[in-house]
Amino acid sequence: MKSGTITASLFTALLLASCAAGKYEKSERGITVNIAADTENSVRKVRLQVIDDKIIRVSATPDKKFSSDTSLVVIPPRANVEYTIAETDSTVSLSTSQLTATVSFSTGDVKFYNKDGRLIVAEADGGREFSPIEVEGTKGYTVRQVFESLDKEEGIYGLGQHQSDEFNYKGKNEELFQYNTKVSVPFIVSTDNYGILWDSYSLCRFGNPEPYKQLGQVFKLYDKDGKEGALTGTYVPAKAEEPTIVQREDSIYFEHLIRKELKHVVNLPQDFNYQGSHVTYEGEIEPSESGEFKFILYYSGYMSVFIDGKEVVPERWRTAWNPNSYKFAVNLEAGKRVPVKIQWEPNGAVAYCGLRVYSPVDDKEQMQMSWWGEMQSQIDYYFIYGDDMDDVIHGYRTLTGKAPMMAKWVMGYWQSREKYNTSDEVLSTFAEFRRRGIPIDNIVIDWLHWKQDSWGSHEFDPERFPDPKGMVDSIHDMNGRVMISVWPKFYVTTEHYKEFDKNGWMYQLPVKDSIRDWVGPGYLSSFYDAYSPDARKLFWNQIQDHYVPVGIDAWWMDASEPNIRDCTDLQYRKDLITPTALGPSTKYFNAYGLMNADAIYNGQRGINDNRVFLLTRSGFAGQQRYSTATWSGDIATRWEDMKAQISAGLNFAASGIPWWSMDIGGFCVEDRFVAAAAEFDKTGRETPDMKEWRELNTRWYQFGAFAPMFRAHGQWPYREIFNIAPENHPAYKSVVYYTNLRYDLMPYIYSLAAKTHFDDYTIMRPMVMDFTADKATRNIGDQYMFGPSLLVAPVYTYGATSREVYFPEGADWYDFYTGKEINGGQTLKVAAPYERIPLFVRSGSIIPFGPAMQWSAEKPADVINLYVYAGEDGKFVLYEDEDTNYNYEKGQYAMIPFSWNDETSTLTIGKRAGQYPGMLRNRKFNIIKVSDKTPVGYGRDKKGVVVAYNGEAKNVKL
Repeated sequence: MKSGTITASLFTALLLASCAAGKYEKSERGITVNIAADTENSVRKVRLQVIDDKIIRVSATPDKKFSSDTSLVVIPPRANVEYTIAETDSTVSLSTSQLTATVSFSTGDVKFYNKDGRLIVAEADGGREFSPIEVEGTKGYTVRQVFESLDKEEGIYGLGQHQSDEFNYKGKNEELFQYNTKVSVPFIVSTDNYGILWDSYSLCRFGNPEPYKQLGQVFKLYDKDGKEGALTGTYVPAKAEEPTIVQREDSIYFEHLIRKELKHVVNLPQDFNYQGSHVTYEGEIEPSESGEFKFILYYSGYMSVFIDGKEVVPERWRTAWNPNSYKFAVNLEAGKRVPVKIQWEPNGAVAYCGLRVYSPVDDKEQMQMSWWGEMQSQIDYYFIYGDDMDDVIHGYRTLTGKAPMMAKWVMGYWQSREKYNTSDEVLSTFAEFRRRGIPIDNIVIDWLHWKQDSWGSHEFDPERFPDPKGMVDSIHDMNGRVMISVWPKFYVTTEHYKEFDKNGWMYQLPVKDSIRDWVGPGYLSSFYDAYSPDARKLFWNQIQDHYVPVGIDAWWMDASEPNIRDCTDLQYRKDLITPTALGPSTKYFNAYGLMNADAIYNGQRGINDNRVFLLTRSGFAGQQRYSTATWSGDIATRWEDMKAQISAGLNFAASGIPWWSMDIGGFCVEDRFVAAAAEFDKTGRETPDMKEWRELNTRWYQFGAFAPMFRAHGQWPYREIFNIAPENHPAYKSVVYYTNLRYDLMPYIYSLAAKTHFDDYTIMRPMVMDFTADKATRNIGDQYMFGPSLLVAPVYTYGATSREVYFPEGADWYDFYTGKEINGGQTLKVAAPYERIPLFVRSGSIIPFGPAMQWSAEKPADVINLYVYAGEDGKFVLYEDEDTNYNYEKGQYAMIPFSWNDETSTLTIGKRAGQYPGMLRNRKFNIIKVSDKTPVGYGRDKKGVVVAYNGEAKNVKL
């Protein structure tokens, strides 16, 4: 006893001596380690803070104390967690029951180990950098943090939603900023079962910390005549009588408008008519080193790229006013000149293009994970460990907030277009769905429902919408809901603008620079400062005064990047929204959408018990706590864009934000499709382009039926299926089939929504989340799981009637339509006829299908067709509540557990847990077993074993 006491006393004395020596000290929730700085901007302090057993915050600064900034993303942690501290001569370690973080006394580098001592993640030696930056009198640092690559086969996912159709970000580069079709979220999840939340709101870069370079900075350029120093640009106008321009181009950088003037594109010839023109950039490039060069193409109109005689970018298209980026890589030899040719059809009077490049990077360096932030007070990130990728997402939502339950009608079908111009158009469209018996829950009223000169008034134009409340009431009478477009934008002549402006809550430079929009003669406007809490309250109060009395059900937060003017450079974008209430926009560039969502969610929660729903074009880490979904912006009506939405949606889901949508069919329409639709309306003739338009929409609707939010939207041609194709057309039949199937699946989908709230689940799931051990899934970004049971394989090639599908190891599979069994661990070419998307069910699945409905709450699910897919054990929990209010937060809901024992062929229907007002107490389950011996495809009228259920447990032998 005495010896033990002495040992404990000695340990305490040694610990105190170490602290006294200044190596580290205990701080709130953890420790702070003091580092002997080599230079003025070297790290001086590294802090570890325990958030829970699997989450540790890491902060590092070259200053004498840490910043007192409050995180915009992370919510206050729960109760303190127990941890221990251990020290060696060179390190100090902080350990929870699940995790150990070790800090080097000499460098401040941090390493993370699991409870078994396995190294999970390590900061790279010398991988932490600070460079002072001062903007508008505010000091901060441009920072970088690099982590070692411990596993070359690791898969990394997340970072938000981007449009280059990249899926696994291991060894990739991504610039993180907000743009119309680009949503940046500084969070990743790894197949090694960890995640990192980079707590920064500025422009960030994942991977290469440098901006892409101009071609002439990396290559020797030669024009088409062989003269060094530039490529040849040839501008051929549409009209033969106009002159052709030929000039030398020392860069291909025509990516934004000239600041303030905003009429011409930087570096392009100004006295040239680009509409209908053909532009070619050609010559040769000569690298000074060998290796893989990573290019980024910026394009609007039609563009293709050839290097060394090979087409490295087949033709791509984006509308002229809304360019896109696409990445590709080419291996080149030092000193070897190769031809390059860029073919461009601008397809607009003002259009944009660019081609920039990264030089080769050592493979070891490229495979490391690097985070760079333009302006931060310090380095701040959260390390999250999990038992699996779902557990990591759970940790992310522990940090940033749970996703509330969406109303059930959110999971129904949404019809939108740009735009319904009158109340008659709104009502007649919704009524037509009801007349035809096509299920629908929601209709959307887009921008310009106000008078032309009154953007931001929140008042309907009385000539086109004479009785807004009557219109909304009529939609409600048809058992529908209405979402309205509300921008953070205000014309300077509106009273609402003046309310913000007098309090200093309106960005000033857009008005000073006289930036006018595209409406009518062009109106002067600006955006409010959503970083101000009082401005957010005013934003909601104005909505409450004007839209809430009309009965609006949901809020569409458009242009929430914020997008004050399309196609301006990043620096001008920052200048247009600075200063914010928190500081310079350079520091707070990416979080506007999060702040704007806060205004709506907390505003509505303060006035009624209706579940809030926001759809926002931009987003950021933490937005899920505000009952917010994001859609992928004004994407194009192209097959390559449809395909890109698969990987974009999956990475957005892997970013921890569960609710996502896209414009089914694409928003911006190619001229050929517009012409084809006009021809059909005039003559009834289906041209080849009209045929393709219908097939594109069919395939996109099939995909959209298995997205978290099922919504069609876009410019003309109209997107209602009865405006796309007649009733006897396979496009019409297919879209109606999958809309009905979406509603049949409502018990399954709504239960997944509950699992998303209660268990931090992810509905739209990369294959790698459920089959992490199967390394073949790590780069599959064109098929996915919809919940635990359904494998969805969209068709994204025109005219395709089959596609390859990978069936992962660890499960067997069933064809949804036939019930035929397929063994896992193989890739097969599967049938994909026009009217059907390849759809498969995992063995062990239990899927509840509800009754045929025209809207999500039309009838109670008193008879559920319960499909049980044999082959392995399985389980599912059916969730039900009142669908539209927050009583579930008070425990008013019911759950019915199901479990399948494959060996005994027994289904257990568990005792119902919980209750709520209006709960269905008695129902029937029509149980249909699907197995290799009894293949059964899905159908509403299939007969199985019928079991009456009153809430008590039952075992059913099948």
